[in-house]
Amino acid sequence: MPGPRILAASTGFGRNSRGDWTISPLVRAAIDLSAHPRAPRLAYLGTAKGDQIQDAAMLYGAFAGTDVRAQVVALLPQPNVDNLRETLLSQDVIYVGGGSVAGLLALWRLHGLDEILREAWQNGVVLTGASAGSICWHTGGPTDSFGPDLRVITDGLGFLPFGNGVHYDSEPTRRPLLHAAVASGELPVSYATDNGVALLYEGTELADVLSELDDAAAYRIERVDGVAVETRLPPRVLR
Repeated sequence: MPGPRILAASTGFGRNSRGDWTISPLVRAAIDLSAHPRAPRLAYLGTAKGDQIQDAAMLYGAFAGTDVRAQVVALLPQPNVDNLRETLLSQDVIYVGGGSVAGLLALWRLHGLDEILREAWQNGVVLTGASAGSICWHTGGPTDSFGPDLRVITDGLGFLPFGNGVHYDSEPTRRPLLHAAVASGELPVSYATDNGVALLYEGTELADVLSELDDAAAYRIERVDGVAVETRLPPRVLR
């Protein structure tokens, strides 16, 4: 059985010319990490966007004609499965979509998913996702959950003992806020990703950096003498 693995990214599914979701290299990488990469069971949690029916349709469309057995697990307006724990522990991959990480965390805790997901992770289910689906596994990070002015949350699930920054190259206010949070001690050592980049953790250690793009990267931000110091982490580019 694979050990605990998390693939935390800034972006997830791709889009085709019609705007429909496609299986991106990073989504494929998460599947390839699973115990059954040829015919995996994959659950999609769209909690961060309010379990939108459009996203469910996009998910099923992306995997139509493949051997991936995709399932949407929704919490709103009520859980759509009888047993959340049984359903999620039976998966090979759990994918978390973007949106409000603050809202996601509140609803997950209300329904006990914080403990269920920890158990799934410890049992070798690959946890992955983009944006809010990246920050959630860490101790926290900058988010626009509360409005256009970013705020730092510090109550992430904490499976990973690091802060996290997403959309590092596309949203210019995220980098200085993450630096300030690390410099002040509000967040611990943190890892950030440009769009198209993912952090692969094995257990609680960063094991690899993956990218769909040649010119994107990840970054380690740590506090040194009260100042945030950033180190660029070149990725392994997926082809």
